[in-house]
Amino acid sequence: MSHAAPTQPESTPATRPGNVPATTEVEPSIGQLVARATRDVSSLVRSEIALAKSEVKVSVKAGGVGAALFAVAAFIALLAVVLLSFGFVYLIHLTGLDLAWCFLIVFLLYMLLAALVGFIGYRSVKKVRPPERAIHQAQETKETLLNRGH
Repeated sequence: MSHAAPTQPESTPATRPGNVPATTEVEPSIGQLVARATRDVSSLVRSEIALAKSEVKVSVKAGGVGAALFAVAAFIALLAVVLLSFGFVYLIHLTGLDLAWCFLIVFLLYMLLAALVGFIGYRSVKKVRPPERAIHQAQETKETLLNRGH
């Protein structure tokens, strides 16, 4: 029978002369380090995505409420325009003109206003041009990159 000295596991401290425990640390392998880094980065990315999702939910909710409030405001403004139109009709009617003619006059005024706004919009759209400088710059960059090896 051999009496071998008991071996200590790697994780327990060994004793040095003078009863001072010495820790023997096992260095992790590169594979273990890469695995840990990958796991940590993956966890960090998941956390960042979760944070972004929660922020987007809050923003979308606020944006939806804002859009709904704008829609309500536009509807109320439309009702106000209709009531203002009736006010103009009855104001013209106070001059003694028949009510049907008053409605026709207000209708024609709105048609004139719509034609004017449409004409101004048409002229604005005609002024739209393609981004010629940007297109030219992109073509120059393309040429430079293609002719780089020549």
